[in-house]
Amino acid sequence: MEQLVKRQKYIIDVTSSTAQEFVLDGKHKEAIPAALHALRFATEVYGSNSVQLVPAYLLLAEASAGVGRLPQASKYLSQAQWIVLRTPDCSVALQCKLHRSLGLFCAAEGDFEQALYHLANDIYLASSTFGLKSIETSGGYFHMANVFFQQNKTDIANSLYAKVTDIWHAFLVKAVQAQEQSLSSRLEMSPFAEEKEVSEDLMTEAQQAEATQVLSAVLASREQAPKQQPGETARVLHALAMLYYLTLDLSKAREVGVKAFDLVKQLPQHESLETIGHLLKLINAKLPCVK
Repeated sequence: MEQLVKRQKYIIDVTSSTAQEFVLDGKHKEAIPAALHALRFATEVYGSNSVQLVPAYLLLAEASAGVGRLPQASKYLSQAQWIVLRTPDCSVALQCKLHRSLGLFCAAEGDFEQALYHLANDIYLASSTFGLKSIETSGGYFHMANVFFQQNKTDIANSLYAKVTDIWHAFLVKAVQAQEQSLSSRLEMSPFAEEKEVSEDLMTEAQQAEATQVLSAVLASREQAPKQQPGETARVLHALAMLYYLTLDLSKAREVGVKAFDLVKQLPQHESLETIGHLLKLINAKLPCVK
């Protein structure tokens, strides 16, 4: 029985992460079977009323809404909400996820005021638990910005996009510095130490996927805006370059890093030029051949 439960928990982890990847990639139809498997095995292991089922219900709700099945998404959300309300010691992280999912669902229905209410709760809970400038708050700000954008309140949307960029930029600067220090320590111990992809203690796979999705969307918004803000665009590009560097997608890292560098050179103040230049040196040092 212990072996069976262990296998089932492993399947829950695999199916949940697979469904999450599909959702982040916009492949909502493909996410549904994986999320259903996660729900099935979670029910077998933990029981039908366990808080452990909530992540699967939220994935199913988001995937269902993504393919236009709003009534089905509503049922999954109601089930998740009911379980959370019945669980007084439910984690803050899960409550944040629930409010974010409810906010996205309301936005899909066109109920923007209710969407903003739930996203505000997501941000409040995340800020009070993880800190005002934590990456856990960035998703709430990002989706709130999208709602304001849909309401044609572009000034508010742009200020929130800037906040999202600042949160990820600050986090990634620290992550790059930590990566450098780690490599330097390993090289001191062994000159043959190999470079590894960003470690889980710096950034989880889910955080990497969220950062890629959010920053790419913000960059697209900046580049398509009627009124260009080169300073903000350069900041997003710099953040993306750091992200690609940490995940060892070096060709992309160099491409967006060079764009950021060229853009900053055109600005009246070149505050981040040295930092971006240093990042490009790190990227070039890892590339097998740089033209």
